[in-house]
Amino acid sequence: MRIFYREYEKMHFQLYEREVLSLLRACPGFEEYPAQKLKQDLRMLVEWKNLIAVQELKHVRTIAEYKNRQFRYSMTENAVEIERLTVKLENRYRESGNLSSCYLMRIEEALMDMERIKSASTRETGQWWRNLQEDFQRLNQNYQDYLSEFYSENSDKILKSVEFILHKDRLVTYLKEFVQELRVNASRIEAVLKEISGEQAAEILERVVLCERDILFPGSKDKEAVKESVRENVFGGWAALRQWFLSETEPSECSRVLEITDEIIRKIIQNAALIVQAQSWSVSRKNDYQKFIRLFRECEDLEEAHCLAAHLFGIQQVRHFRVCKDRSTESIYSSTYEEEAMEFWLRPRRRRHGSRLERTGFEDKGERKKSQRREYLKRSEEELYTVTQYIQGGCLELSKIEGKISKETRALLLRWIETAMLSGSGRGVTESGKFYQLQRTDSRCTLHCEDGDFSMPNYILMFGAREDGDI
Repeated sequence: MRIFYREYEKMHFQLYEREVLSLLRACPGFEEYPAQKLKQDLRMLVEWKNLIAVQELKHVRTIAEYKNRQFRYSMTENAVEIERLTVKLENRYRESGNLSSCYLMRIEEALMDMERIKSASTRETGQWWRNLQEDFQRLNQNYQDYLSEFYSENSDKILKSVEFILHKDRLVTYLKEFVQELRVNASRIEAVLKEISGEQAAEILERVVLCERDILFPGSKDKEAVKESVRENVFGGWAALRQWFLSETEPSECSRVLEITDEIIRKIIQNAALIVQAQSWSVSRKNDYQKFIRLFRECEDLEEAHCLAAHLFGIQQVRHFRVCKDRSTESIYSSTYEEEAMEFWLRPRRRRHGSRLERTGFEDKGERKKSQRREYLKRSEEELYTVTQYIQGGCLELSKIEGKISKETRALLLRWIETAMLSGSGRGVTESGKFYQLQRTDSRCTLHCEDGDFSMPNYILMFGAREDGDI
């Protein structure tokens, strides 16, 4: 069957028995293969519907040749698919996915070409659809095959090996470039898909359904069932393409790919850091220890050995005190004994312990509050008196205010305007109980204040007595 498949790929679909025998004997281990056994094998393959036997009647010249029945053998469609799958499985370890952005660019170009496809021929529409689906399937399959290798059983061993450090930088760079290209191209494709309306897509997909139905099943009797099956496949493929790039109800597959890739990058960097750290732990300090032993051996007495031990290993029991007071010097080389003495209050660490409270009386602040109230009322009366000077004939127009005004006067005017605008009816009442109606003109005015000029719309405040809700 492998011989038949190899010849099938060479467009040599039908083989004679003698051709099969010569090709079979050329294979290692079949040099002495008998012709009688080949006839039996071919007959069994025909019965198992792996081969189709067609009798050759074109060059028959005698009855004896007719009785010998020379056959030409060809593979059935199912046998071709099975053999193709077998070859693919055998070479599976040699193939691996890749993260290429060329499929994304071709998908974007195909989607942007949909406007032209509306007026194209049926054959061109079918070819456009097949190219689009092929690019989308290869994109989906390649990224799945490539990223799945990081979740396989052997991936942990490889990522945790010392040899992986040499390839870590190149792999991380490759993944980061893929993430950058995917984000740029996916955003473009997402924008193109959003511009394609549902009616436009349905119109083109119906043409694709007609094209695919005529190409795949030209002589089918149950055309309605075939049409529904093809329509389901076509519209399902379009829905899968939209779901891959667009996040309508659920996160898109593109966003999931980005999350998985980011996780793989973090995993690679983390494993590389752990490997480097493990290598630093295993560094031998044999030479350092030999040097220390030599130094101790050269000490003249025990006191010198104590000094050397304190220098090499430090104090065995250390207590650190941190204080929040300024030092007398900023030198890091000054000794603790050179610092001036400091005093600190030490308190118990018990939770229920509290500082002793001193008993004091309450201070009477009544006079202070009265004084503050009198000052406030006096200041308010002065502000009202100042503003009243600008009212002429029951009307206060901001553009007619002359001279400089204080910050308090400006704040009072703005407060009156704000109160009237928030009321909804344009009415308000002052602190002294006067009612007014706010009117706005199309002109603008400038208030000259002590701290600068203030430009604002020219408002007019009409003051008067209130009668039944009107001013």
